[in-house]
Amino acid sequence: MDYFIIFITTVTGLYFHWWLYKRIQRWTDRDLALSFAGDDPAKRAYMLERLQQAQSEGIKRKALGDWLEHAAAQYRPAATATPQQP
Repeated sequence: MDYFIIFITTVTGLYFHWWLYKRIQRWTDRDLALSFAGDDPAKRAYMLERLQQAQSEGIKRKALGDWLEHAAAQYRPAATATPQQP
């Protein structure tokens, strides 16, 4: 019974540390993407979309910063129509 308790505790601890490590990775990747966006809400949404694209394309973490920087440079804000005053 002692070995069973030690085994369950060890497996649970390892799983928790793996989960925490992955969670922190996601947070840092998201913060990196948002750091290129500044305060512009449209650019923030754009950069989060580019982050999703980078993850789906399998961009490695070492190259992610350069990839997101290039994506931020390609951002073009949508032209907002201003109503004409008569």
